[in-house]
Formats: sequence, C-alpha cells, structure tokens
Amino acid sequence: MDFIESMKDVIGKRKLIMSLAVADFRKRFVGSYFGVAWMFVQPIVTILIYFLVFQVAFRSTPPVDEPYLIWFTPGIVPWFFFSEAMNHATNCLTEYSYLVKKVVFKVSVLPMVKIISCMFVHGIFIGIMIFAYLIYGKTPSIYWLQALYYTFCLFVLLIGLSFITSSITVLFRDMAQIVNIALQFGIWATPIMWHPHMEEPFHGRLDPYIWILKINPLYYIVEGYRSSFMEHVGFWEKPFDTLYFWCFTLIVFVIGLKLFKKLKPHFADVL
Repeated sequence: MDFIESMKDVIGKRKLIMSLAVADFRKRFVGSYFGVAWMFVQPIVTILIYFLVFQVAFRSTPPVDEPYLIWFTPGIVPWFFFSEAMNHATNCLTEYSYLVKKVVFKVSVLPMVKIISCMFVHGIFIGIMIFAYLIYGKTPSIYWLQALYYTFCLFVLLIGLSFITSSITVLFRDMAQIVNIALQFGIWATPIMWHPHMEEPFHGRLDPYIWILKINPLYYIVEGYRSSFMEHVGFWEKPFDTLYFWCFTLIVFVIGLKLFKKLKPHFADVL
C-alpha cells in the first residue's frame, strides 16, 4: 500500500517534480563558464582511464569477442547514474532545508527531484553509448530499448535507498560520508570492470559464488544493460533474477518510505 500511495503522490506532483528537477539541473552550472560540459568531463575521463589501464596497459580481454570499450561501457554508464544520484539524493534534505521547513511542501518528492535531475545526464550517456556502438558497426536492436526498463529499475531502487540515506543524513550528517565510501567499494563489488566468468584473473574460481554476487541488486542492472546491448537477451528470459531484484527493491522501498515518514516530523527542528 505504501508503494502504491507513493506512486500516486508522484503522479499527482509530477509537474512540480519535473520543474524542480529541471531547476536543480540548471542550478549546478550557475556561474560555470563551460556549464553542463563539466558534467560529462569526469565520466568520459573515467572511461578513458579504465580503457587505457585495462585494455592498453594490462591488455585485458572481455569474456566475449568484442572490443573492451564495447563491453565496458554498458556496465559503467548505469553506475555513473547510480553513484551520482545516490550522492545528490542523500544530501537533498539539507540542501533544500528551506523547503523542508515549509509545512505545506511535500518533502518526500525531494529525493525524486535529485534522481530525475541526474537521469537527464544518464539519458545523454545512453545516447553516447548507442552512438559508440554504431561507430563500431553494431546493428541497432529492439533489445536496446530495454535500457528504458533497466533505467526504471534503477529509478525505483534509488528512491528506496535515498529515502533511507537522506532521512538519516538529517540527524546523522556522517551518513553522506558513509554513502561515499560504500560507493567506492560498490564499484568493485559490481561486475563493471570485471566479469565473474573472465578467464583472467579468476580462472573460473568465482563460479560457485555467483549467487553471492547476485545479492547485489546492481548485478542485475549491469548485466541487464550488457545483455540488452551485446547479447540481445530479454529481462523476461531471466525470471528468477528479475523476481529477486523486484522483491529486494520493493522491500527497500517500503522500509525507506516508512523510515522517512517516521523521521519526517524531526526534519524541520534539526535543520
């Protein structure tokens, strides 16, 4: 019921959420000479560094017969969205404290505002990734449209997690640093730069423990992007993984929403 009520709130406040998200997106670049270009510099440089390290220096080969960049990009693009959205959404209540203190304002929309603001950039990066695939001679496939589905998966997961982290951050400011450290660990706990079936350096040693890696919901997302763009596999062809992801995500969503509602009366006093 909490999930349904929250979705009704989102639909009812959709115009407010979108206007705030657009304003938030523009606000990041106020006073910056290069403006929105800075948002793409760091991710592109990050991709370039990993490409030079793994492909050029270490001569790593992906588990499929494809260029490393083609294999690597579908993994890192959703991670950029996840990490950026988590960082911004975690601090949204403190950043918009003047709105939190307004009695009539629907505070629960603020994490969504940050997530949608980050989603604008994610959409552009998906476009860049598709352009790169076309340059490499890949034929467009209807399975590429699954990027919309997996983006929605990330969106719902992010809302649940940000309800937890943003509400705790108001009372415990160190939460933002904990999230940042968790993200640094998470990028290596998720098969982005590596794959559990790669011959090097694992030699198949991770195969018996794949189920542990799949506990991480981002495993489903990253592998979903890769299976959509490279293997042309539908999410319905992975029923158990899909069922687990949505069960996990909805549980996180409900816990996050309940925690948010419980702590909400204290937000204005603390801020």
